[in-house]
Amino acid sequence: MQTENINPTEGSAVAVATRAFLLENANVVGAYTVTCIGTDGKIKWEETFPNLVVNVGKADLLNKYFAGSSYTAAWYLGLVDGATSPTYNSADTMSSHAGWTENVGYSNATRPAAAFGAASATGGGANTAGTGTISTSATAFNINASGTIAGAFLVTNNTKSGTTGTLYSAGNFTTGNRTVLSGDTLNVTYTANC
Repeated sequence: MQTENINPTEGSAVAVATRAFLLENANVVGAYTVTCIGTDGKIKWEETFPNLVVNVGKADLLNKYFAGSSYTAAWYLGLVDGATSPTYNSADTMSSHAGWTENVGYSNATRPAAAFGAASATGGGANTAGTGTISTSATAFNINASGTIAGAFLVTNNTKSGTTGTLYSAGNFTTGNRTVLSGDTLNVTYTANC
């Protein structure tokens, strides 16, 4: 006699792959654009170059945005001297920046104010990072001494050669130091992105 046994079993398997969280990084970066206009009103040269946002600048940004209250920004642009080859360090401050010096060969009584426009942001969502940007209007330096400029910096103090205030960022021309002549105008714009 033959016996047939049937052992019915039931099983199911389900696998769901999900992201437990969405991740969007906010890397704050920026760039300076410098345009040199000669005494004839014509553009002599123009360059856009990246910057280093220094440690005190990053801390100031985070403190003002996340921990601050009733904060009003006051920013000023400065020029980096090109008599040497400047270097920047993330630990630079206005009172201690051994790798570079300020160029004050312009007739403005103080470092010119940086006037930021309204910020804008686009994109984002659906696992896609968005972008944000804010820029200053062109800030004029009226050059009154021929010399060499290496780059620019952004600070909270308007005193020429001042060593107080918060240094936010600094950067060099990527093509090398640039010569300016008395009578030239340097228009500097700063753009921050995240």
